[in-house]
Amino acid sequence: MSHTVQQIATALGATALGDTGLVVTGVAEPASAGPGDLALAMKPEFAAGLAQGQARAALIWDGADWQALGLSAAIIAPRPRYAMAGLSAMMDPGQGFVPGIHPSAVIDPAARLEKDVSVGALTVIGPRAQIGDSAVIGPQCFIGADAVLGAGAYLREGVRIGARVVIGARFIAQPGAVVGGDGFSFVTPEESSVERVRDTLGEQGETSAQSYARIHSLGGVTIGDDVELGANSCIDRGTVRDTVIGNGVKFDNLAQIGHNVAIGNDCLICAQVGVAGSTRIGNNVVLGGQTGVSDNLFIGDNVITGGATKVLANVPAGRVMLGYPAMKMASHIESYKALRRLPRLFRDVAALQKAVFKARQSD
Repeated sequence: MSHTVQQIATALGATALGDTGLVVTGVAEPASAGPGDLALAMKPEFAAGLAQGQARAALIWDGADWQALGLSAAIIAPRPRYAMAGLSAMMDPGQGFVPGIHPSAVIDPAARLEKDVSVGALTVIGPRAQIGDSAVIGPQCFIGADAVLGAGAYLREGVRIGARVVIGARFIAQPGAVVGGDGFSFVTPEESSVERVRDTLGEQGETSAQSYARIHSLGGVTIGDDVELGANSCIDRGTVRDTVIGNGVKFDNLAQIGHNVAIGNDCLICAQVGVAGSTRIGNNVVLGGQTGVSDNLFIGDNVITGGATKVLANVPAGRVMLGYPAMKMASHIESYKALRRLPRLFRDVAALQKAVFKARQSD
């Protein structure tokens, strides 16, 4: 990957200064950058490492004095971190998947592959599956019967797409992701202890052990455009209606989305998030790492949850939530501060009791 400083700046909509014809072959942190690297000195504290490296060019913040930093060339972007999106795309060498269809791939004759589709080794594509233009399907993937995969999809190794799953354009799935597994739906012949506990808030009464009957997942999964699914993440199919994921949703690794869940557009679902069945999530929601969301809830637009938050009730639009159970962040922090003051309060109360006791003895 070789680009001049000017070519990179033009592609990023940024400004190139100095020796704009300088050729860059990679990117690196300032302290470890070589002469052919573009150093990522996007903040003043990062730029301190330039003296330890050998970079001649750097991506720097607006207003930085690139000459004083000892550089021959610089790229200045109003929002350097956003410029990283385009820069990393230019410099990404990819996974080395070979174009074309590998001879070991098993593709059902009834499947339809559009132009320029790449299929890796040992991949299986089921009957009537539809694969869009320029899709890249890595090795050891599975795409089930009647599944639809949009144009420009990119499946890393070992991705599983179940039957009748419909996915839009430019879908990205990291290794081991699964879309369209059956939902976790089971029922007992009579009201179970779990149902009774919910109604009584803990009192189980005279419950008896029962075996669970499986409720099959008749629905599918529908995913919009520009969605990315992290490694080993799972999206379950619906019980009757589809599980639905909107456009532009990004999932981190190890996320679990239950049956019948509906997620709006442009949400961020971070690592180890679990969303239980039939919950609805609005647009532009951010669920921090290890957030847990109970079933049949509603989370409004623009909600943010902090790490390890446990959502047990509906959340209105625009709230920032934290804690277990989830509460407004300001309230949670106030409660936490009060909790930290308890040991001192106990000491003060103990001292006061001791003083009162002594006063009574002296009377």
